[in-house]
Amino acid sequence: MLCFMPGALDMAADVEATIPDPGPSGLSAAEARQRLERCGPNTIARQGKSSLLVAFAANFTHLMAVLLWVSGVLAFLAGMPELGVAVFLVNIINGGFSFFQEYKAEKATEALLRLLPQKAHVVRDGIEVIVPAEELVPGDLMILNDGDHISADARVTGSFSLSVDESTLTGESRPIRKSPSENRPEHGPEESHRESNLVFAGTNVVSGRGQAVVFATGASTRFGKIAELTQSIVDEPSPLQEEMKRVTRTVSILAVGIGAFFFVLSSVLGGGHHLEASFIFAMGMVVAFVPEGMLPTVTLSLALCVQTMAARNALVKKLSAVETLGCTTVICSDKTGTITQNKMTVLKVWTADAEYSISGTDYSPEGSIDADCQDPDRTSLTRALVAACHCNNARLLPPHKETDRDWSIEGDPTEGALIVLARKAGISVDSPDVLGHRICELAFDSHRQRMSTVYDIRGKRVLYLKGAPTRVLDRSTKICLNGESVPLNAGWREKILEANDRLAGQGLRVLALAERQVPGDLEHLSPGTLEHDLTFCGLAAMLDPPHEGVLEAVRQCHSAGIKVVMITGDYGLTAESIARRVEILPESGKVVTGAELDAMDDRELAEVLAEPVVFARVLPEQKLRIVSVLQTLDHIVAVTGDGVNDAPALRKSDIGIAMGIAGTDVAKEAADIILLDDNFASIVTAVELGRSVYANIRRFATYVFTSNMAEAVPFVVSFLSRGAIPLPLTVMQVLAVDLGTDMLPALALGAEPAEPDVMSNPPRDKSRPLLDRMLLCKALLWYGVIEGLAGMLCFFHFTGFAAPAAASYQTATTMTFLGIVMGQIGAVLCCRTVRSSIFSRRFFANPLVFAAIGAEILVLLAVMYLPPLARVFGTTPIAPEMWLFALIFVPAMIVLDELRKLIARSMR
Repeated sequence: MLCFMPGALDMAADVEATIPDPGPSGLSAAEARQRLERCGPNTIARQGKSSLLVAFAANFTHLMAVLLWVSGVLAFLAGMPELGVAVFLVNIINGGFSFFQEYKAEKATEALLRLLPQKAHVVRDGIEVIVPAEELVPGDLMILNDGDHISADARVTGSFSLSVDESTLTGESRPIRKSPSENRPEHGPEESHRESNLVFAGTNVVSGRGQAVVFATGASTRFGKIAELTQSIVDEPSPLQEEMKRVTRTVSILAVGIGAFFFVLSSVLGGGHHLEASFIFAMGMVVAFVPEGMLPTVTLSLALCVQTMAARNALVKKLSAVETLGCTTVICSDKTGTITQNKMTVLKVWTADAEYSISGTDYSPEGSIDADCQDPDRTSLTRALVAACHCNNARLLPPHKETDRDWSIEGDPTEGALIVLARKAGISVDSPDVLGHRICELAFDSHRQRMSTVYDIRGKRVLYLKGAPTRVLDRSTKICLNGESVPLNAGWREKILEANDRLAGQGLRVLALAERQVPGDLEHLSPGTLEHDLTFCGLAAMLDPPHEGVLEAVRQCHSAGIKVVMITGDYGLTAESIARRVEILPESGKVVTGAELDAMDDRELAEVLAEPVVFARVLPEQKLRIVSVLQTLDHIVAVTGDGVNDAPALRKSDIGIAMGIAGTDVAKEAADIILLDDNFASIVTAVELGRSVYANIRRFATYVFTSNMAEAVPFVVSFLSRGAIPLPLTVMQVLAVDLGTDMLPALALGAEPAEPDVMSNPPRDKSRPLLDRMLLCKALLWYGVIEGLAGMLCFFHFTGFAAPAAASYQTATTMTFLGIVMGQIGAVLCCRTVRSSIFSRRFFANPLVFAAIGAEILVLLAVMYLPPLARVFGTTPIAPEMWLFALIFVPAMIVLDELRKLIARSMR
């Protein structure tokens, strides 16, 4: 329910809401109670969502899980209860593991509620009181102090140097000055939605103090509207989830088709007799072709990659997000905190004496100041920096060992950057002799575009001022040259404007610094009496610098066929400068503002998105629209964000990536992946890992289906012998292969290092199935047949190509089992590469493969030599010479596959 007081305008139209001023005494307690009953509490109502039980059940009811349930039931019907129980256990363990990994699912609404402050300062009945934030009502008079969180949307009625951080809502990288009279910034039509006399729920006061009248609470606030937008988005299945559905359909058709074929054939050839035996045989074929170990192997492989990503500063919340990131075609990235460090740094200072380049990053006061010409005294520079320190409310905080905090600032980042600059120049900004005593401050506002302070320094009054260069220049009559104030003539004005244009053209934010001696008898201190006849001291140009490694990461994206689109709430000029600096935006690219975006229909927006583009001054709904249009163009879209305003787009995207350091709880809960270092470069590292995961899934899918074919070969041989040869492999031994000796090597293939050219190829085609013709042919008709023949040769080597006696049947099936496992060892080594020789790369690059082979052999020995397991799986110890015969098939498999790969390479 939207609740505005009489006279308020609809905030959905993004215009200032007006509400009668309650006066200095605020609302009465009785009136506040009535409004609370009428408008409801200042909370955000949750929309219905799936229960925990439904989320848990989903891990046991998807297609692959259903196929395993059916396989277990068929095993019971075929008189194989041990197999049925084992298959059921596999499904239960895998489903429970998946649920545990994804337990931190969607909680964006809870995060929104946690982000809203619990208490608020208001005036009721003329007394300042603290009330629960949920009891705020329209018309309440809020008191805002330095560091306060803001609990509702309100109109400022009084302020002193009030500055509010709105980055969580707007994406702006700098605090916004607030004052009672709205003065819109003069930056063009795209700024029209930024109100300087309004404050919003979910933001916080950076500095100063003020009072404001509440006009919207709960769902009526902009914060609430974003919550509604976030909740209304329905999760779509990931590409991997869609692919697993396709795999399940393929496997189901393959297994059931083969089982039905052999059941009919067995029944026909048997003259309709022994239907029970034919059914058991057909069920054995079905079970042999159902890869019981594939689903847990995929899950464990993704979980292993999750651990690797965590070590590389990417925390994954949803397992399927790992592979989705690997097939991403577009990354929509925020600017502040993702591309840039969200730390203003002064890079250039211009004075009449020289232009200086400043080194150093972050807020550390370490760095050099180098002039472009000889300037040994630097008196003009010193005067400019003294002005910067005095016209300043920020504090530089030293490192803190206990909290592991680096140099940081308290207050406006722009003012903090000026303090750091002064420290680099050796100016002791904390010295009372330097600072003196502050008499008054004329706060910055968007109309004057400047701020000034008046100090008493050793009995003299001095005005220090900073602001927009043109505004400061208009009020200057002198310029500081060689440390002295000299007349500011037309020539100097032209040089100042030229320097300003040149620095601004580099995408730097430029501030002018000035000072003035104030007469001691001046009583009325106001902008009109103080801010004139200034001495122009210089220009300071600053930038929020890009993260280290971002440029290289963007270049990697380009080579990998991934489009990077910057979407920010910051100014167009700033966004364009950063985008060009890190090569997101080439010379042919363009910047589109939020206002221009609103004027486009979806077709026009799609045309814009086909070219290099940067979006600036966008609102949450606009960011969401950009993501939606990209998805209609069949893109896999990854979106980064850190603020409340990013939550809807994070939810809508195929892969949402939140910032771990600067990100709000809302963004983190709405995302699939959290970057622990807030660095765009970590996204590209995660993309590389995601691509390698899909390649590894294909590797172990090949390996798993190889064993399935090998298990089917003995059944086929028994069938073709018309019963003369009993089953060379029992159903329980099939299970031992699928879940015992098969899984660990398959999992080790999931940790295979990425191919060197993984980021030199375009993203994979979503339409290309995982189980394509090439994979199935190689798995079933090449590796599978060789592995199956290895098992049968071991069987016949023991039996002498005759039916084994009843007493020796157990040993014969054990030999078949041993031969298949030896073939598996050769196959897992061969599957490490697609076309290249396994000896062409570091043979021991993946030690997990060899550890898995060792574990596979231990499982084999346990099944054969431990009496309890031997009884369950129908095995028995065998003679050493039989072992030697079976071992031949490891190098035989490798040699045969190396010949195949050599032929394949020669035909390319």
